[in-house]
Amino acid sequence: MDFDGGDEIRFERLGRAGVVTLTRPQALNAVTHRMVMALGVALRAWERDDGVDVVVVKAEGRAFSAGGDILHIYEAGRAGKPPVEFFADEYRLNARINSFKKPYVALIDGIVMGGGVGISFHGSHRVMTENAQFAMPEVGIGFFPDVGASHLLPDLGGSFGMYLALTGNRIRYGDALWSGLATHTIKAEDQTSFLDRLVLTGDPEAVLRGFFVQAKRETDRPTLEAISRHFAQPSLQDVIDSLDRAAGTDEFAAKTLATMRTRSPTSLRVAWRQISAGQTLSMDECMKMEFRILNRMLAGHDFYEGIRAAIIDKGSKPQWRPASLDAVGEADVEAYFAPLGEQELQV
Repeated sequence: MDFDGGDEIRFERLGRAGVVTLTRPQALNAVTHRMVMALGVALRAWERDDGVDVVVVKAEGRAFSAGGDILHIYEAGRAGKPPVEFFADEYRLNARINSFKKPYVALIDGIVMGGGVGISFHGSHRVMTENAQFAMPEVGIGFFPDVGASHLLPDLGGSFGMYLALTGNRIRYGDALWSGLATHTIKAEDQTSFLDRLVLTGDPEAVLRGFFVQAKRETDRPTLEAISRHFAQPSLQDVIDSLDRAAGTDEFAAKTLATMRTRSPTSLRVAWRQISAGQTLSMDECMKMEFRILNRMLAGHDFYEGIRAAIIDKGSKPQWRPASLDAVGEADVEAYFAPLGEQELQV
């Protein structure tokens, strides 16, 4: 069955399953516009197909997906043609996965970040192996945690989602399972037999019972309590102040504060407001909010500066504008969330 993903994404009907494989291992399966469009078409077809009981998304190579095709976005934006349509289609796909009427199993073996999170973590079953690592590192490149992070992260207990959004830190499969990001963990060596059984029966719950291996939490209780204490504060400044007060005697607080001080101040302010707002919004409302933010980010400074520092001039220090949290005013933040009129995202 061909949904025209070219050599970037493959679609197969195997037994009771529609199986999607990301096939850009050399680019760490970064998500392209073509992949987004092809996956959207496949999901529409498979949702109506009585022969398909379950959809499985997996990837070739050592990463599930390290995000979106950032370099393409950077170059298009610098050329004065920011790829707004790519994001509109990607966000619509994220919302479609969230409301997909059949079991949607993401099999994650390797790193999953950014755009890769958007096509995996809104499904019903998020299955991770011991090789999996999760991160939403966007504040480090002057961007914001998008692809539905404002729907996904507020649901995690103990302010863990806010911590992930504001630091961009990576977590492993045990923390993902403990926090509710992952629904199941299995051994990497069992992936083939898991898939073989799943395409035969089409019943992920029954199959997962036979393969589920409880992963231990990687982060210890004192650190989780510190995250909960610091990141539950009523404002971003209160989060910073709370970490600052503890930094003299607490290594976790000192390290976390140092990490946040390297992030874009604008991104931090926007992300704090976005994740806070997401607590009371539906998935579709979150995607509309994120699309508003996106349009302003693509017209701003920090995203292009962040990509320049991380990718173009590898490892150089980004010069954020404004350079401090104090210099990002309430009105500046508000502008990112303002309605787009006729340009609003239609989910």
